[in-house]
Amino acid sequence: MRIAITGPESTGKSWLAEELSKHYNTVWVPEYAREYLTKLNRAYTFDDILKISENQYAQEQNAAKKSDLVFCDTDFCVTSIWCKVKFGKCHDWITDMMQRKTYSLHLLCNIDLPWQYDPLREHPEMRDELFQMYVNELSLNNLPYKIISGVGIQRLNNAIHTIDDLINRC
Repeated sequence: MRIAITGPESTGKSWLAEELSKHYNTVWVPEYAREYLTKLNRAYTFDDILKISENQYAQEQNAAKKSDLVFCDTDFCVTSIWCKVKFGKCHDWITDMMQRKTYSLHLLCNIDLPWQYDPLREHPEMRDELFQMYVNELSLNNLPYKIISGVGIQRLNNAIHTIDDLINRC
């Protein structure tokens, strides 16, 4: 079972993915974009987002060999929206992969956390618009998702409750 942690920038995705992996004593896949972009000595391009998405997926595939439960700190929804916002289009591969329904559940992190500056983040003024894009993208692709709200441990507990419900149904 793969669970994607998704949503706009600065919504606690990385923290949540790591904390969930600790709670469930399993593996998590960090956001590959951060690693890739910090090593890039130029502005990123449309094709870089495809490379990021492909490598993210490869790391998820490797993690799935180690555990039946994997938390993924990003997903195809993130790279799809990133492409559309930055370049006005998306790679077919990303769109195709999103439609494969790779994840059992998407935890959509709400924008109820304060924005935190990071040199890799680009759109603090678009949080409401971006959040709605995530809702639309997940809904249009019929992907299972739950919005996760709350600050700190409350956010974690809300995610745990949602995941426990999913596990109990399986």
